[in-house]
Amino acid sequence: MAAPSGVRTCEDFAEFQELLRVMRTIDDRIVHELNTTLPTASFVGKVDANQTCKELYLSLREAHASREKIIKNCIAQTSNVVKTLREEREKAQDDVALLKQLRQEQTKLKLMQSELNVEEVVNDRSWKVFNERCRIHYKPPKSQ
Repeated sequence: MAAPSGVRTCEDFAEFQELLRVMRTIDDRIVHELNTTLPTASFVGKVDANQTCKELYLSLREAHASREKIIKNCIAQTSNVVKTLREEREKAQDDVALLKQLRQEQTKLKLMQSELNVEEVVNDRSWKVFNERCRIHYKPPKSQ
């Protein structure tokens, strides 16, 4: 799923989370996808399970890579904002509004960093389900 890669997504944490939620649809529906596309013993000859698993593998890999890229990009952008605000804070230590903005950006940065942990759990769960259902039909390259 192609995602908008803009600074606006990183500025608003709620928008950032919504984008990730939409992008995680493939992971949320993997069990359903596997149940509806992989054949049972009685339908083995009617569906190419190898091709189905390969396509699902490529979709998962692409989705995981694009989400990770967006998360890391937003972390980098927010880190730069925090760094800039810290430098400004050193110059104007009495500025309460600046301190408040710095704290907000630091909180947002921590939340974005925690999304990396969430992403790891989501990815692990998806790969586990994929491997359980597709291991006999498709062997992905070792680079996973």
